[in-house]
Amino acid sequence: FVVGQDDAKEALSVAVCDHYNHIRRCIDSPEREEHDINHAKHNVLMMGPTGVGKTYIMRCLAQLIGVPFVKADATKYSETGYVGYDVEDMIRDLIKAAGGDVELAQYGIVYIDEIDKLAKPGNDGHRDVSGRGVQINLLKLMEDSEVKVVGQTDMMGQMRFAMSGNGQLSTIRTKNILFIVSGAFDKLADIVRKRKGKSLIGFEHDGDDVDSRNDADMLKDVETKDLVEYGFEPEFAGRLPVRVALSDLCEADLKKILTSVSNNYIQQYKEAFEDYGIELVVHDDALDAIAKQAAEEKTGARGLVTVLERLFRRFKFFMPGSCIDFLPVNASTVADPDGFLDTIMQCNQIRTMEKLRKRISAITERFQKENGIRVEVSEDGIMALIELVAETEMEPNTILDDALKELSLAIHLLDFNPETDTFTVSGEFIEDPKGTLDRLIAENMSRKNKGE
Repeated sequence: FVVGQDDAKEALSVAVCDHYNHIRRCIDSPEREEHDINHAKHNVLMMGPTGVGKTYIMRCLAQLIGVPFVKADATKYSETGYVGYDVEDMIRDLIKAAGGDVELAQYGIVYIDEIDKLAKPGNDGHRDVSGRGVQINLLKLMEDSEVKVVGQTDMMGQMRFAMSGNGQLSTIRTKNILFIVSGAFDKLADIVRKRKGKSLIGFEHDGDDVDSRNDADMLKDVETKDLVEYGFEPEFAGRLPVRVALSDLCEADLKKILTSVSNNYIQQYKEAFEDYGIELVVHDDALDAIAKQAAEEKTGARGLVTVLERLFRRFKFFMPGSCIDFLPVNASTVADPDGFLDTIMQCNQIRTMEKLRKRISAITERFQKENGIRVEVSEDGIMALIELVAETEMEPNTILDDALKELSLAIHLLDFNPETDTFTVSGEFIEDPKGTLDRLIAENMSRKNKGE
């Protein structure tokens, strides 16, 4: 499911297995839980840039092990008394994710994203007060706390809970809830780099050049004092013993995400084009070009969506309803999608004209059989027909049939010889059949009166 990030998958697998193995032992031996007061919970801190799979890896993990899972955004919570949500609300959301089963929710996973936003210092160099308050409140939940199933401000919820009378627990204990937090942690790598650089000054070392290492490598060496300098409370950082750094996705990773993972992006776009009756085929060199552009976006897997949307948006708008039902995409298409679309639409015009001429030929042949009159449509008649179709959104068959019905009613007034003459359907006739026929009839009567 998740491309790359082997260190993260390894760390999370071990942390989650250790956590739930301990829970299983405590369930099997309840007396163990009462005496196991020194057990350290394996709460996890994930650090890495946007779009590298932090949220996705957690969703997959929770789904695979089958426990209730809730994702929360740290920025929407505030210390009690400030505007925002109370941190205990995320525990209540976990109960909802468990279908209201409080017992099951006690063994769930709470994933908090954007945790680094709580630690960022303000413009005056001091930590944000509300952010510090949220950290302190989270400390209680991450360790062992009792949370009311219904919030104090939720009057309707309290009434429903009181009236249910089903003996359900009124509080939920957080001791066995696993907390996993993540964030991009901009500039944290610089703090680590600065610390490690100072430790090397004036001493011989093994050639480790901290300035040449990328941010992901530096985050692997994060220590608690780095997190404290970044803006976390020491106690809060200490509650996150498992720390893992996720690396940027390279072009090879992005290409693999395009095609190899479950429900990948290319498959999604193929299905989207299928809904319009268009077959999409993406060649390998196009995948390379898409991955390269996405890497330049510097937003991880999200960059793929940006590039694909930019690539296919106009194709989706212009191709449905055309005669083109096949879209091959190669590297040159990725480089110049508008140019390729213009080429496709030119081909569409040619194919549209071919189909239109065939339809016109079928109509005129049927008219001749029914009325014994040869009819041909001129080039300006075809263009007028196309323009009228665009204006009225009527089928060309309907427009031409209606015009020829007028001709069948008036042909005897034109002294038309079916053996030798052919009636030409002009642009004027397509636009105004009755008016054109009235004019032709009047001209014919005038010639008769003059003895021509």
